[in-house]
Amino acid sequence: MASRHIITLIILLIFSNLAFSSNDLRYHGFLECLVDSNLTTDIIYTPQSATYTSLFLLAQNLRPVAISPERPDLIVTPFHVSEIQATINCSKKLDVQIRVRSGGHDYEGLSYTSGIPFIIVDMRNFRSITVGATLGQLYYTLSRKSNTLAFPAGACPTVGVGGHFSGGGFSMMSRKHAIAADHIIDAKLINADGEILDRKTMGEDLFWAIRGGGGTSFGIVLEFKVTLVTVPEIVTVFNVTRTLEENATELVHRWQYIADKVDENLLIRLFFKPDNSPTTGKRTVAASFTSLYLGRARDLVPIMQDEFPELGLIEEDCIEMSWIENVLYMAGLQEQPLEILLERTPQGIYAPKYYKGKSDYVTTPIPVNGLREMWRLLLEKEDYFLLQFSPYGGVLNTFSESETPFPHRRGNIFMIEYAAEWSSPDESERNIDWIRRLYSFMARYVTKSPRAAYFNYRDLDIGRNNEGNTSYDQASVWGLCYFKDNFRRLVRVKTEVDPSNFFRNEQSIPPLVYDAIATSR
Repeated sequence: MASRHIITLIILLIFSNLAFSSNDLRYHGFLECLVDSNLTTDIIYTPQSATYTSLFLLAQNLRPVAISPERPDLIVTPFHVSEIQATINCSKKLDVQIRVRSGGHDYEGLSYTSGIPFIIVDMRNFRSITVGATLGQLYYTLSRKSNTLAFPAGACPTVGVGGHFSGGGFSMMSRKHAIAADHIIDAKLINADGEILDRKTMGEDLFWAIRGGGGTSFGIVLEFKVTLVTVPEIVTVFNVTRTLEENATELVHRWQYIADKVDENLLIRLFFKPDNSPTTGKRTVAASFTSLYLGRARDLVPIMQDEFPELGLIEEDCIEMSWIENVLYMAGLQEQPLEILLERTPQGIYAPKYYKGKSDYVTTPIPVNGLREMWRLLLEKEDYFLLQFSPYGGVLNTFSESETPFPHRRGNIFMIEYAAEWSSPDESERNIDWIRRLYSFMARYVTKSPRAAYFNYRDLDIGRNNEGNTSYDQASVWGLCYFKDNFRRLVRVKTEVDPSNFFRNEQSIPPLVYDAIATSR
């Protein structure tokens, strides 16, 4: 033991020379606490570490980093549960906030930025197809085991499993196989007391909450156990693009009447991007009808001819492939080897950039004049934008809104994702103003009271918590948008499992105890 004490002393002295000259007692105390907890120093990254900056900047959205007033005091990359427990203990002891990062794709950067002093617990080393794994790693592993087993989750392969699953997890197979959270049958979570809980020991209320209500409000999810789905050996994709000059407006209008009603094996997603007109050469909007069909092209084409003949789909537009090849195709990586799915750094269309995202739900088709006004607003943006319509219906209609915290089931025709992208922080104000104006215009065509939003497309514009205590009324401004009536149950679960609000961020579920405190003043 004497040699251990000597090693610890040497480590502390080294860190003292690096950091303590700045009089940062919080930093000093946290680092000392971690070392005293027998954490190996090769999982602790300080601002003086050579790889600290590159590790911190491993995020898809560069905008939150550019405006964040704080950098993490430390980044901890645990390999073992005991290292997470020690980090939680030190955080509570020294009152330093924890942010948990899985894949770094949080739309508002809440997993890797904060307005107050904090540390990051980066789950990248939990890779055995658990919370730290990315979707790409999950898909790759499945492909090595079977050509007919799959999992219904998102298209971006570098998204972390933990955040995606715990927020819902919509996919190109959701009309057939629902969302990722619907397939979780067990989980392991570390709570605010450092205890490791599974489904049996955490209870059904907490298990319900982390399947769509966001895991980081309640603890750190270590593991999800999921059921897989069976897919055909051959699936079919197509991507048919039409510009405004090629009748896109009428096609989009018609799509709204069939998208949620066609065969549940078929999902036709719409992507809107800027393009140049093939007839005038001027800037226009291109609408891409991008589809996955769980079957052969010979079966898909008759369905399209019956349900959506206006698109004019023919068999030559269709590409047959395996499910795992479809994963690469939907990610824009079809020319890459399968091993690209094992990479953690976003690439291609998902490469890091500055962006702002928002979301909406539509229950009544947008009229033609509304679409035309939307095109006008899209074309006001001088550079790149992305608008995405994702259809619902199918098996989603068989679930109640309270099945999981994810309430967006019955009655929705489609979900909208708005995304403004830019290349320099100097362009942020102009781009954010544009997407807010577009979002404001769309209010007349989307859900109301509340105006619904998808939790995995996080948007701080719809409301945020205080840095300290937050009342139920304040949190419900954003909470009802994401979770509708399920928000009330989420607050009750939070009050039971984390009454001191240890796990918190700008849009975390608050405990009712804080509401009582605020009311009594």
